[in-house]
This record gives sequence, C-alpha cells and structure tokens, in this order.
Amino acid sequence: MTIAYESAIGSHVGMVRSNNQDSAFAGDHLFLVADGMGGHAGGDVASAIAAKEMSEFDQPPLGSPEASTNTLRTAVLETNAKLRATVQDRPELAGMGTTFTGFLTVGSQLALAHIGDSRLYLLRNNELRQITKDHTFVQRLVDSGKITEEEAKTHPRRSVLMRVLGDVDSSPQVDTQVLDTLPGDVWLLCSDGLCGYVEDVDIEKILRRRSSLQGAVDGLIDKSLSHGAPDNVTVVLVETVEEPDRDPSDTLEFPKSNRRFAGSAATAPAPRDGTTSTARTRILSRRPVRRPPVIAESHFEPRVDEYLAELIAETKRRNRRRRLLWALGGLCILLGIAGVLTVGYQWTQTRYFVGTDGQTVIIYQGVQQNIGSISLHSVAEDTEIPVSKLDGLEQRQVERTLPAGSIEEAREIVLRLGVHDE
Repeated sequence: MTIAYESAIGSHVGMVRSNNQDSAFAGDHLFLVADGMGGHAGGDVASAIAAKEMSEFDQPPLGSPEASTNTLRTAVLETNAKLRATVQDRPELAGMGTTFTGFLTVGSQLALAHIGDSRLYLLRNNELRQITKDHTFVQRLVDSGKITEEEAKTHPRRSVLMRVLGDVDSSPQVDTQVLDTLPGDVWLLCSDGLCGYVEDVDIEKILRRRSSLQGAVDGLIDKSLSHGAPDNVTVVLVETVEEPDRDPSDTLEFPKSNRRFAGSAATAPAPRDGTTSTARTRILSRRPVRRPPVIAESHFEPRVDEYLAELIAETKRRNRRRRLLWALGGLCILLGIAGVLTVGYQWTQTRYFVGTDGQTVIIYQGVQQNIGSISLHSVAEDTEIPVSKLDGLEQRQVERTLPAGSIEEAREIVLRLGVHDE
C-alpha cells in the first residue's frame, strides 16, 4: 500500500464583509490557505497573489521532507518579494499583506510552512489537535501567562498580527515543520473566519460525523455562517488514505490533476450571495442566523516591543477594571439580597399569631417559620392563661397556632378562648 491524499475546498465571503480577502488552493501535492489584510486597500489582492504564486510549487517533491521545507520557505519568501514588488507598481495597495499556512506532501510526511493566524489542525483517531500557533500579540500574552485561552477568544486586539507576508516586512520569519501522517488522518487548513468563531469541539464533531470531505467543508462553513460569519471563512480538508500499489503489468496512466482555487484566487466568479453551492443556501434558510459581532480588520503591527508593552499595560488595566466590576457586581448582589431580607423580615413583623410555650397562651409577633437557627417571631404578650384551662379543641388550636393580622386581632382571639376552672 502507498499513501495518497484526497482533498476538498470551500470559501465564503461571510455575512458582513463586502469582499472576500481569503484565498485557498488544493492541488496534487500542495494545499494552502491565505487570509489577506488591508481591507479595500488590497487584502484580496495579497491573498490571491500568494495563492497563485505558491501554486506553481504544486509538483512532486524532490529530496527529503526537510529539503521540501526549505523549498517551501524559499517559495514563501519569494512570494513576499512578489507582494512588495506589486505595491511598488501599485502604491494604492500600500499596507496590504496576507497570512499563509500550507504544506507539501512528501510520501507519508508533510512539509509545513506557516506565518500569521490561519491554522492547521489534525484530526487523528477522532481527536482534534491544533498544530500551528498564531503569530498574534494576543497569543504572545497567552504564552506568557498574562491572559487565558478563553480570554484570548474575545480580546479586542486579537486580530493584530506580529508576522505576515506583504510590503510590511522584507524578510519575515516563517515557521517550518515536518509532520508525520497516517492513513485516516484529516488535516484542516482554515482562516480565522472559522476557528475564530466556531469552537474546536464543534469543528471536531463535524469532522467526525462527515460523510464526505466536501460535505465536511460545507458543514464547517455553514457552522460559521450560523454564528453570523462576521469574517470571510475558508476551509481546505486533506485526508490521508491508503492506495493500492499499481501492478507493473497495468498500462501506465497519469492521474488527472485536481487543482482548485477558492476565495479571491478563484478564477470562476462567485455567486452573487457569496456561496459556493446552492445546497448551502438551502441549509441556511432552515435555521436562524446569530447576529454577527462587530470585528476589527486584521492588521500588522511592526512596533513589536513597544506595542507588546502597550498591550500588557492595557491588559492589566482591563483586568483591574474587570475585577472592580466583578467586585461591584458582587457587592450589588449582596446589597440586593440584604435589602430583600430586610424588607421580608419587616413584613413578618407586621404579622401575629396566638400560640403557646407549653405552659401558657402567648401572643407572638412575627411568623411561625424559622430560617435555620434564626427565629422570625418573638413574644409580644404573655396572657398568663394556662393551656390546661382550655378545652381539648382549643388546646389543639392554640398548639397549632392561630394567625392574626394585628395585635388587636390576636387579643380578640384570646378573649374568645373558652377558659374554664378546674
């Protein structure tokens, strides 16, 4: 048996963006996602250039996986140079950039290159694991223990990137890695339009329940759309499969190429509503769509040390404000509870009942119930009438207590008791 790869690809403009700044490519050996930044200044142009330039390296790898990572890194840096040259020719695109996450298949291994906050995940044995690490300032705060992973998901600066391709850096640092793969592995490449709004547990469920790779791609995009899809969402799925060895006696046939682009790099125009299939539109019409949150455009911040110091100081202020708000909220709750208890207690003291201490008839102020060890009644008057001088029925009534709305009403109840001499 030999290793082969099957893939599926899809992209959607989302529910808020006016254009799709994502691009993706699924080839025979190369698979990638690029998420452009720069808004209308050229994010879509940057990601499309990156995808199309890198697609030229969709060829059978030569040499070892380690050599392929060097080839991939060189290709990414050449793409960066192409982006910079494009800005020189078209100054109106100044500031454009793009993330890049992609890999070349080298037998049973993958040569990975990564820069930015697009991600690579691996589903193996039905368990999802994130492979890449985001190149964002917020991720830096997580790594340093300043904030938690949960806080990072809603941090207002989570879209600020430390590393990207584009005219912002002439020699960006690109992470490379060699990964082993096994038959049954499913590799997920995605822009942050998916992983930024859909929880990993939901991504895992969709991948585990897939009936086909393309169905899983559509399901993941639909899940993002159901959350309001405030950003473009792009997905590439690659599954490692076993392929029977070819019989040498068979007539040699070259496999057909299955090269596909998605997003702004796609050659075919997208439907007017931004979907990639009519089936997806029908799915969406059957369920409500959450109101999308307002999100900031991704951007690159070159002042690494200075910006990080500002971000740490800002995070400390946010944490102090959050602790203060929690403390004030807790205090308000306690005051509210205390107010309710006070009003409730005051109401109980407007009530009376006739009862007994076991010896004499007593008029009590309050209600018979207690709260734990706290009594909600006290003696208002001791009538000094022995319970033993009441007839049997009245004794039982007094023992069960007789409620009254006022002290006067309680006194009238006492006067109606039939006291007799022994």
